[in-house]
Amino acid sequence: MKKKVYVKSYGCQMNAYDAERMADVLAPEGFIETNSAEDADLIVLNTCHIREKAAEKVYSELGRLRVMKDERTAAEGRAPTIVVAGCVAQAEGGEILRRAPAVDLVVGPQSYHNLPALLAKAKRERVVDTEFPVEDKFDHLPAPSPQKIRARGVSAFLTIQEGCDKFCTFCVVPYTRGAEISRPAAKILAEAERLAAAGVREFTVIGQNVNAYHGEGPDGRTWSLGRLLHRLADVPGIARLRYTTSHPRDMDDDLIAAHRDLQALMPYLHLPVQSGSDRILAGMNRRHTRDDYRRIIDRTRAARPDIALSSDFIVGFPGETDADFEDTLRLVRETGFASAFSFKYSPRPGTPAAEMVEQVPEDVKSARLAALQDALEEDRQKFNRAAVGRTFDVLVERKGRHAGQMAGKSPYLQAVQFDDGEVAIGDIVAVEITETGPNSLFGRRAGQAGASGTIVRAVGANAA
Repeated sequence: MKKKVYVKSYGCQMNAYDAERMADVLAPEGFIETNSAEDADLIVLNTCHIREKAAEKVYSELGRLRVMKDERTAAEGRAPTIVVAGCVAQAEGGEILRRAPAVDLVVGPQSYHNLPALLAKAKRERVVDTEFPVEDKFDHLPAPSPQKIRARGVSAFLTIQEGCDKFCTFCVVPYTRGAEISRPAAKILAEAERLAAAGVREFTVIGQNVNAYHGEGPDGRTWSLGRLLHRLADVPGIARLRYTTSHPRDMDDDLIAAHRDLQALMPYLHLPVQSGSDRILAGMNRRHTRDDYRRIIDRTRAARPDIALSSDFIVGFPGETDADFEDTLRLVRETGFASAFSFKYSPRPGTPAAEMVEQVPEDVKSARLAALQDALEEDRQKFNRAAVGRTFDVLVERKGRHAGQMAGKSPYLQAVQFDDGEVAIGDIVAVEITETGPNSLFGRRAGQAGASGTIVRAVGANAA
């Protein structure tokens, strides 16, 4: 009999990738995925510990699940198994079992490949596994079926690197994901080829510090991210490449040259800066200055003039003054970002910044965040308005909300909707942008897509 698993994933793209791989690990055990916790035999909360009150949100969800578990036990005589996975699991460990009696298993992000064995053990006793195993978990993850790959869409995440050695003072990643490790290039390429053969047309290669990639190449030498991207661009069927999340310290000449030389590498760079104040950057242990960041942007724009920029910002870091915050606003005005993520600083237990004495009052943080988000939103809308009248190649990802409407992404990660019933999911279509909405662009089919005609279509084994 088939069993149902419900995976709820919080946070970053890495967690989205991990959630898919958990489902792949469980498939040979007879589990099929469901979108409802209410009818699941196994519930997995794949947690993130980066944002404010992350652990509290997990405990709140576990409280709701405890009620549901008790009700199902009374009504059906059986109850779902509840698993907490990911970075909150790694950080909290046995505390989760103490505070949440409904939880059967706590498993960290480096051990989820052992889920079948851990679930068997959890039938006898409640289990915590938050070790950092010596073996590479990727060697133990089963490949998803071509049918499952196709069901997940024509764009896919591909993990190439995990962990971080930077130790920014606000960040828990080195403690929850561990030290930087890079997967061997041959294994990444093998996974990429499987995904492409099943219809994937776009990869976003991901890592906590993705441009620090330094994996072993098939030639025995250490490959950089730039070199890996060149090889991924040669995978048959792949039309687009992206990468995230980057650190300014690792934006090397090879990677900037890849933006110049690779047509498949989209003209979009997410490069977190966090603050425009050198004093705050030093307190964050970012190991770059405001001018360092600006020089990287200038070099990248020189290599790829049409590139669009995205970034991350934290306001209200301990000791941030009005002058420091004004430096951040000035950096935004000078740079121009097509998109950005911005947050109030919140102390993460166990990080150095949490112990700093000059914590900024909550009302000050809120006011600064509102001002920053107004500036960033003005830039985003300006960037989107500038798209009107331009023609973009759009990768068609799904049907739109209305009959005959299709939806996809521009090279700049903008959502695009257009009317055309003739194209298929996976096609790359030239779309002339005619108007903008709050979060989407709208357009109509244009005459050419890329260099090869109206539609660039996957063929043969690569057709979605």
